[in-house]
Amino acid sequence: MDQFIQGFWTFAGTYWWLVFPLMGMAGGAAKAWERNSKRRHERRLETLRMKAQLKTAEIEARALNQQGRRRAPAVAPTTASVAPDDLLVRLFAEHDEITARWLDYELDVAKLIAFPAMSDGRQPLTAAFLRAKKTADALRPASAEAKVSEHQVAEYLQAVGDYAVAFEIAEKDARRLRDSTFTEPERKRLERAQQLLKVAVDESATQAERNVAYKRVREELDGLILLSDDAVTVLEKQVARELPQRPAGSQAQPTPVAEPQPTPVAEPLRPAAPPVPRREGA
Repeated sequence: MDQFIQGFWTFAGTYWWLVFPLMGMAGGAAKAWERNSKRRHERRLETLRMKAQLKTAEIEARALNQQGRRRAPAVAPTTASVAPDDLLVRLFAEHDEITARWLDYELDVAKLIAFPAMSDGRQPLTAAFLRAKKTADALRPASAEAKVSEHQVAEYLQAVGDYAVAFEIAEKDARRLRDSTFTEPERKRLERAQQLLKVAVDESATQAERNVAYKRVREELDGLILLSDDAVTVLEKQVARELPQRPAGSQAQPTPVAEPQPTPVAEPLRPAAPPVPRREGA
């Protein structure tokens, strides 16, 4: 061991000048990694834009096909021939569907614990989805019968396409990351919270057990996952529900009551027969 250390220092003292080219190589490697990372990010953004365009075209095509089936025109319809309210109805449905899928994560504490990135605005893809949601909500007309221009419809169409694609990408990334962004102690806290949550919503547990488990769930998640007010309200309702008295659909069976037995009545006493008079001389 001593000979190895002595040999290392002898080599370092003789070839000390190699430090400078090695530092240059390390710096070049770092810059190359940074450029590659930037290119990957740009490719991801470009993929996001392309998917958004495809989603927008898909939504528009569905609206066109639906309109064509109803009217059955001789010539294939164009975007200009589609009534605005028909397209808006389809866009509203797409918009609401994505929002419902997002609320499945936002209001379900178990899902938030399993996929915490979906509620973490610090994650780039989640932040992009939240921005797309804000834009789509802002551009949404009041109703399908609202008076809107073709330009407004086109903007809303593009916003819904961006919203749909941004959600799908954010969801895939959240399912890929799961709890990998947390430290080992934090992951253990998430695991404990997941187990306690099962007790908090278990109908077979007592109310006191559910209350204690709920309190500990909030303590474990404190500083790790921010629960929205709506998510807390939903969870509290699940914790506070009454224990079932009997299985659903069953009816309580009345306790059989013994029929009263008739009380025996004593027969009336018959008067004794008068004595027969004895004849004299008998």
